[in-house]
Amino acid sequence: MSELAALEEDWRSLAERGRNIFATWEWADAWWRHFGEGRELRVRHEPGSFVLPLFVQRQGPFRLLRFVGSGNSDEVGPVGDDARAAAAFAKVVEERGFHLFLGDEMAPGWGERLGAKVVERTSSPVVELSGSWDDYLAGRSANFRSQVRSAERRLEDRGLSYRLATPGSLNADLDTLFWLHRARWPGSHWFAEAEAFHRDFAAIALDRGWLRLWILELDGTPAAAWLGYRFARVESYYQAGRDPALQRERVGFVLLAHTIREALQDGMSEYRLLRGDEPFKYRFATGDPGLETLARPNGVVGRIALALRSVRRRHAS
Repeated sequence: MSELAALEEDWRSLAERGRNIFATWEWADAWWRHFGEGRELRVRHEPGSFVLPLFVQRQGPFRLLRFVGSGNSDEVGPVGDDARAAAAFAKVVEERGFHLFLGDEMAPGWGERLGAKVVERTSSPVVELSGSWDDYLAGRSANFRSQVRSAERRLEDRGLSYRLATPGSLNADLDTLFWLHRARWPGSHWFAEAEAFHRDFAAIALDRGWLRLWILELDGTPAAAWLGYRFARVESYYQAGRDPALQRERVGFVLLAHTIREALQDGMSEYRLLRGDEPFKYRFATGDPGLETLARPNGVVGRIALALRSVRRRHAS
């Protein structure tokens, strides 16, 4: 049995209020089963109020306090009542047992609640959904409207079709997604190296009715794939891939537009393009609330750990 199994029922209820797929019990449970080995859970829970899903991991000589899902989630943090969760966090800090708290990609505003410093800010564009697809396009530039319509029309001449993964096609469609992702971004590893986890969660999400795995085909051949999740009327675009030989055909652009149109037509209220400031996202986005990475060192060793992290990040950029 999973270490988080006892929290499932209450956690699921609390996550629904937050409308964040990465705050669900299912995501956390799958993540912990795949990545929890050698790490120490520090979960705090008040029934009906909050879950504070923390763990401690070793990184060299340092012990880091982080949120379950870190590294694979586009937004982490407490689940449920913010004030009570912050009070529980203060007690965790008093217990110590770690050198540095690192809150990767949290919603703005948590720094003050947790007594932590904002060390990074990350873009996280969104599309607010209301009205019809034509209404949405009317709010964009004439050039953008023209490109969306003409790119799709050109592909229709090549047998354009879209389809969603089903229980019978899921494994093959995930094969297609990972193949197209590796073909388009051969040097990207963070998604591909977590393939087992993503396959596990995709099956769970399909069963829950959350999975949106779209395949764009031309004359019956896969040309692009889009992986996202639909939870509490929020659609989240997680990852994609496309045939690099079809760059001029703009299959990725056409598929992204299709997923936003479908989310709008199905009554979603928000479409999250998730973290990253890629220019293509801002062509579609209507806003960007952003995300913040927080840090709170415990003592001298924690300050050293934070300083070393800052140095590594500067050298990597």
